[in-house]
Amino acid sequence: MGLLDSLEQEADKRRSGEADEAQRRAERGEIYRTQLEPAMDALHDYLQRFVAHLKVVHPRVALRHPIPGYGDVIAYLDHDYELRYGRQSHSREIKLVSHATVASAECPSAVVRGSGKIKTVAALFQRHRLGGMLAPEKDAGGEVVAATFKAKGRIPLALTASADATTAQLKLAFANYDDFATVGRSVAAGQADEALFEEIGRYLLREANSLLREDLPDNVRLHLKAKVQQQEIRRRWEARIETLQHEEVAMLRSRHTLRGRIAEALGRLRRWGRSGD
Repeated sequence: MGLLDSLEQEADKRRSGEADEAQRRAERGEIYRTQLEPAMDALHDYLQRFVAHLKVVHPRVALRHPIPGYGDVIAYLDHDYELRYGRQSHSREIKLVSHATVASAECPSAVVRGSGKIKTVAALFQRHRLGGMLAPEKDAGGEVVAATFKAKGRIPLALTASADATTAQLKLAFANYDDFATVGRSVAAGQADEALFEEIGRYLLREANSLLREDLPDNVRLHLKAKVQQQEIRRRWEARIETLQHEEVAMLRSRHTLRGRIAEALGRLRRWGRSGD
């Protein structure tokens, strides 16, 4: 094959690939216009009615989120919903924001000892916008060595539903409902229907649902389970190492402070002895 023939063949492949991609873009755009835009409108209408009923009924719905080193934070939905709907030419986004108020009386009063553990728990409280460190005890060097934690505050919650012509999918994200984290899934346009909206509603009210479940092959499920376990073990070791580092620093500071005080006392004795002479 000559050089020109080779170049022509490569150019034909490129043009064919570009044409195929343009066709796929057009198909995704058609799916977005004919299926996802109406589905987003329907989801917005569903959430409007859903929120209106909840503000009247005001059901008591509890959240239980664990914090390592402390225990479970118990909170109840406030039903102070704010629903927003953003529309662009090729994308749409629905956001439902609210809060849950921590029930301090139902949360544990945990006494945490050791400066490293205290700093770790305090950092987690701060990360999750919670207050509740009480009665800190300090050593002679001013280092906090014991403290009582009792959670208080409000947990921000959010549902975000988005769709665009680029992916031709409905993307769902839920912040702080299952845990202090954001979880989500992508939904094919053909599955964005009333049954899905019902699952979303049940999820938001912490009722039994299958919204975030996916049918995976056993080998994939086992692989994911093993990966999660490995990540959990790694997080535990990282937290343990951080705690040990903090405790070691506190011990060194304490020793340094004690050594300095002894040296200062000996110096005073020497000066007193010399003055007596």
